[in-house]
Amino acid sequence: MEDDAPVIYGLEFQARALTSQTAESDAIRFLVGTQSLKFDNQIHIIDFDDENNIISKSVLLHQAGEIWHISASPADKAVLSTCYNKTSESRVVTCGAVWRMPPEWESGSHESPDDPHNSHNPQNLELLCHLDNSAHGNTSSVLWEPMGDGTRVISLADNHALLWDLTESSTQATISSSATLEGKGQLKFTSGKWSPHHNCTQLATANDTAIRGWDLRTMSQIYCIENAHGQLVRDLDFNPNKQYYLASCGDDCKVKFWDVRNINEPVKNLEEHSHWVWSVRYNHSHDQLVLTGSSDSRVILSNMVSISSEPFGHLVDDDDLSDGEDNHQSKEPLQDSIISTYEEHEDSVYAVEWSSADPWLFASLSYDGRLVINRVPRALKYHILL
Repeated sequence: MEDDAPVIYGLEFQARALTSQTAESDAIRFLVGTQSLKFDNQIHIIDFDDENNIISKSVLLHQAGEIWHISASPADKAVLSTCYNKTSESRVVTCGAVWRMPPEWESGSHESPDDPHNSHNPQNLELLCHLDNSAHGNTSSVLWEPMGDGTRVISLADNHALLWDLTESSTQATISSSATLEGKGQLKFTSGKWSPHHNCTQLATANDTAIRGWDLRTMSQIYCIENAHGQLVRDLDFNPNKQYYLASCGDDCKVKFWDVRNINEPVKNLEEHSHWVWSVRYNHSHDQLVLTGSSDSRVILSNMVSISSEPFGHLVDDDDLSDGEDNHQSKEPLQDSIISTYEEHEDSVYAVEWSSADPWLFASLSYDGRLVINRVPRALKYHILL
């Protein structure tokens, strides 16, 4: 049972921003934003043909500046947001904006990356609206409401979390509410995740070594995990199937799993990376599968089955657990393990993302502009499915 080889795509510019195209459930498609100081920056739309193991791409110009964060509308596959640097009055500011891709990008203008004739001029993105409020400082990330209709986003700007309402056409954004991080020193949000649970009324944020939960209805803090990591917390992700479970990663080289009802200590720790861990992602369908990417240049796929929604190999409900002793043997929780370590990158891996269309496929992006597409090993896939 030979596993397919990874597929590698190289951008000519440095890059650290990657997202799956959330509103697309048929095509395997990722968006990558570049970071060039000298040239116009670009968004590469990467399509992966699973049957033939090949990549095709379209390139759009993002002339506004170097892209630090990219996310896609959950409702409209032509709409996306970026956070980007621009120079204003001789200082660098980070802005947020919502964009629309030109209609041409979907009408078959994709090319093979090695095509010598792919020199036609890339199209510009259409600016729909800015998510800037100069009073609130630099925007580090834009989060779309999970499973929403594409009219609500949160931007994290310095020590402010701003909830925006977008018009139907996304051409206007107004702040409907906001929360501010209070405390000593220069507090700044480093990352955040909008929870898909509790009717999308909760947000988790990271600042310095702390993780906080917020109730978006009142914009008040509902929990705070002080010193969640020994150093800066880099990324967060919610378990899609267990509403109180949250994963975090940081500069202490660790990945931690939390039950936010009991914040005194993590449920589980992973210490497999040898440098800062930049990105952690739960699989959307099989939450025991967890991806991490680090500046040790490695991507690690872990099987965190003991804290998943299927610790006994299938979805568990209370009846199963009181089922008597007859099938006790099959009721031992499976063991957590590292499934694979992927070493196709030669530079820091800043982002890992699962495909929105294929739960067995994921992409990773390193700073040198290398995008790698990999699959969950077949043996494990069949083990989970059967």
